[in-house]
Amino acid sequence: MLLAKLTSLGTLNALKKIHPGTCYPGLHSLSNCFSERERRGTRDDLQSYSNVLRRGFYSQRVQRPSDRLKERQRCGKRPFSLSAASIVNSAPAPVQPYLRLMRLDKPIGTWLLYLPCTWSISLAADPGCLPHLGMLTLFGTGALLMRGAGCTINDMWDKDFDKKVSRTATRPIASGEISRMQALVFLGGQLTLALGVLLCLNYYSIALGAASLGLVVTYPLMKRITYWPQFVLGLTFNWGALLGWSAVKGSCDWSVCLPLYFAGVMWTLIYDTIYAHQDKEDDIKVGVKSTALRFQEDTKPWLSGFTVAMMSGLILAGVNSGQTAPYYSVLSVVALHLAHQIYTLDINKPEDCWKKFVSNRNLGLLLFLGIVTGNLWK
Repeated sequence: MLLAKLTSLGTLNALKKIHPGTCYPGLHSLSNCFSERERRGTRDDLQSYSNVLRRGFYSQRVQRPSDRLKERQRCGKRPFSLSAASIVNSAPAPVQPYLRLMRLDKPIGTWLLYLPCTWSISLAADPGCLPHLGMLTLFGTGALLMRGAGCTINDMWDKDFDKKVSRTATRPIASGEISRMQALVFLGGQLTLALGVLLCLNYYSIALGAASLGLVVTYPLMKRITYWPQFVLGLTFNWGALLGWSAVKGSCDWSVCLPLYFAGVMWTLIYDTIYAHQDKEDDIKVGVKSTALRFQEDTKPWLSGFTVAMMSGLILAGVNSGQTAPYYSVLSVVALHLAHQIYTLDINKPEDCWKKFVSNRNLGLLLFLGIVTGNLWK
C-alpha cells in the first residue's frame, strides 16, 4: 500500500512539472482515498489503487487553463460560418496574409467595384431579357482580382503611412508579414489572372479594359497630391460601367455609357467621402489628403450635390436606353436612401461612417434590380 501511495504521488508531481498550472482533480483526491482506506484498515493491493488512479484520469479531462478558455470561446460561437472573414481565418496559415492583402476578408470593396459592371451589363441586355449570366460571372471574377490587385498596389505604396495609423498598422505589408518583393510577385499573379479574364472579351473591350490600368496604378498616389483622391477612385472603380456595355454589345453607346459612368463617379464621391471621415485625424497626422478634409463641416451640402448629379446621370442613362417605369420607381427609392444616409450621417463618429459606407452595397443591388425589372418590362 505504501508503494502504491508513493507511486501515485510521484505521478502527480511529475505531471505538475510537465504541465505547470494544470489541474488534476482526480489525482488530488487520491490522498483522501488512501487515508480513508487506512482508517478502515483495508488491505488492498496495487491493482485496486491503479483502478482509483485510472478513474481519476478519466473522470475529468486534463486541460490547461488556456484550453478551457478556448473551449468556452468555441462554445460561444457558431460551429460553421460562410462569412468572408471566417473563410480567410480557416485558410492555411501561410496563405492568410495574402488573402488579407487582397482584402478577401472585407468584400465590400469588391461589391462596390462590381456593381457598376452589373448595371452596364443589365442595361445592355435585349428588351425583355435577363442580363447575360456568363458576363456577370466573368466580371465578378475580374472585380475580385482587380480589387485585390488595387489593394496590393495601395499597400505597397502606403507601407510607411499604414504603420502610423492604428486601423491599418496590422495590414500584411505594414506589419512585416509580407515583404514588398513577395507582394510584387503576388501582384503579378493577380494581374496575370485578371488578364486571362479580360482576354475572354472582344477586342474593343480588351483595349478599353487595358486603358484602366494606369488609373489602378496611380490612384494610391493621389492622396499625396490632391484633396480629391476620391474623384480618381471614382474614375477607377466605375470603369466597369463602360466595359460591361462594350463586352455585351461590342462597343460603347456613349449616350448611355457616359451618363452611367458619370453617375458612378458621383456615387463613389459620396460613399468614399463618408469612408474617409473615419481616418481624418490620422490623415492629418501622416500628411495625406482626402475630400473629408477638404469639405470638413460642409460635407453634407457637398454630398447632397453629388447625389443630385448622380441621379441626373442615372435618369439620362435610363432615357437613352429606353428604360421603363420599374427603373424610375427604383430610382426614387435610391434617391430616398441617399437622402436618409446623408441626413442621418454623423461625420464625427467612425462607427456611423462605416455603417453608412457599407449600406451602399444594398443601394447598388437595388439599382441593379431596378434595371433588370425595367428591362423585363419592355
